Amino acid sequence: MSRHEVPVAGRRVVLLGGGPAAAAEATALLAAGAHVTVVAPEVVASVADLADRGLLVWHGREAHPDDLDADVVLRLPSAPATDRVAGRAQRVGTVTLVGAGPGDPGLLTIAGRDALLAADVVVTDRLVPQATLRDLRAGVEVVDVAKVPGGRSTPQETINALLVEHARAGRDVVRLKGGDSFVFGRGGEELVACAKAGVPTRVVPGVTSSVAGPALAGIPVTHRGLTQGFTVVSGHVPPDHPDCTVDYAALARTGTTIVVLMGVRTLGPITDALVAAGLPASTPAAIVADAGLPSQRAVRGSVATIAGLADETGIRPPAVTVIGEVADVEGLP
Repeated sequence: MSRHEVPVAGRRVVLLGGGPAAAAEATALLAAGAHVTVVAPEVVASVADLADRGLLVWHGREAHPDDLDADVVLRLPSAPATDRVAGRAQRVGTVTLVGAGPGDPGLLTIAGRDALLAADVVVTDRLVPQATLRDLRAGVEVVDVAKVPGGRSTPQETINALLVEHARAGRDVVRLKGGDSFVFGRGGEELVACAKAGVPTRVVPGVTSSVAGPALAGIPVTHRGLTQGFTVVSGHVPPDHPDCTVDYAALARTGTTIVVLMGVRTLGPITDALVAAGLPASTPAAIVADAGLPSQRAVRGSVATIAGLADETGIRPPAVTVIGEVADVEGLP
């Protein structure tokens, strides 16, 4: 039986199991007005905290639901060995790397939302859908580690240290990032840092803006008869920069759709390099800004004109650029 199948306000709900699922379920049930009892010999810290604050009852020994006079009984996964509180003993917390998707809070996955509901600490970026932070449990610590282009920026080493520090203090941490953590999100570095520190870590993939941004503007990154693939590159440095590892000459010959992330400032040098390498100047191109937000807009042109059009129309990050025939498929908006 699920809490979504019956009204729970004012009803006595028993959760069998004390793992992360219990934390998320209990939080939602309490918000819906249920009286919650958790039956489990061991629970995650978030459930123990709810019990300590008198928001739910935790029976630490096996009990039959009939003995608890329950209206609704939900059987949930028990707490994993790396994420347990037994009699409230201190334990190492967890870190969950959550990709929040682009802009629209509705594009956050269910798994990502559940992780947020169970979190003790949320370490967040500026590009996450901010509405997703409204449903956090009372008392959850939110740490802003935004990287602002040309402005305030938190070093990655500091972010890594924060994740490890909070987890070692017994807290369940969510690292919330826009898009997908593993697509130019430096999630891999955070995963390695936690592994080296012995912190249990889980990854919840997100909807990547490299595909979703164009899609929200009606642009498919692949289309039958036009292209059989797409290539995603970072444009945070121009082609002639010593840190640039992209072979733009080879990219121009791939015959795939080219998707550029973090490339508003460097779009002119990037498109010049592609044209110089042989990509026809008439190749359709589009840039989508603020994908998934009410302020979303798209500008269309060609690979030779898109940088100038973006500048003329005041396009600012975050934005995704799409170069290829898909940017001008007949019938698309």
